Amino acid sequence: MKKLGILAGVAGVALTAILAASTAGSADDSKLEELKAQGFARVAIANEPPYTAVAADGKVSGAAPDVAREIFKRLGVNDIVASISEYGAMIPGLQAGRFDVVTAGLFMKPERCAAVVYSEPVLCDAEAMLVKKGNPKGFKSYEDVAKDTSATIGAPGGGTEEKLALTAGVPRERVIVVPDGQSGLKMLQDGRIDAYSLPVLSINDLVKKANDPNLEVVAPVVGAPVYCDGAAFKKGDEALRDAYDVELAKLKQSGEFAKIIEPYGFSAAAAMSTTRDKLCSAK
Repeated sequence: MKKLGILAGVAGVALTAILAASTAGSADDSKLEELKAQGFARVAIANEPPYTAVAADGKVSGAAPDVAREIFKRLGVNDIVASISEYGAMIPGLQAGRFDVVTAGLFMKPERCAAVVYSEPVLCDAEAMLVKKGNPKGFKSYEDVAKDTSATIGAPGGGTEEKLALTAGVPRERVIVVPDGQSGLKMLQDGRIDAYSLPVLSINDLVKKANDPNLEVVAPVVGAPVYCDGAAFKKGDEALRDAYDVELAKLKQSGEFAKIIEPYGFSAAAAMSTTRDKLCSAK
């Protein structure tokens, strides 16, 4: 209870600061008015449960879209309409005006923070690898994959896992771009890759649905950082981002934020324990 009280206090301070900044800076709010008139916001997602998901009937769900839908409703925008995108195409698509916001587990990194304007943290996670039962190659880190000259690893194109593998020294030809979770699962099962890397929650969701006893999860990946995402907006849409932050802070302070994301397996406390400024300046 003491911890929750401290977090609530932090959220309260954050809300006060955001409200003050919003009042002090009378930035152009035409983007929000445009979305209100449009009746929906166009969001980019990756169809990677539990971050984002699209049902057979086209309904968009997942922790990130659910938070965005609630916040946009509070801002007077009735709904969200999603487009599935590879991570590497999300920021260019946002900059080109194909989306209004990215709500897809697009983790904050200094280079991304330089290209877009993020909300305060929404979802936090660590990295994992999916391997065959028994972890036959003994992978604990991306460096382990690099050292095994015969090993291949699958990862989403343009995503964090691809970059981490390459940075760890895995040659480009041994980092296999995988379009979606089901493809990665099948490639691993068929022996076409030796490991498939995604965030912990995404891997766990994939394994749960696969119900395959011949799989094993390695988590967290040794040496890989913990990440947090936020809603990403186009530069120039700071007023929309600021309005989003105000409602996000209110959700966190009231406890409604936890009610939205924790059923998906995310921690509200983790998102409330850090800030955009810290994440964007992290090395």
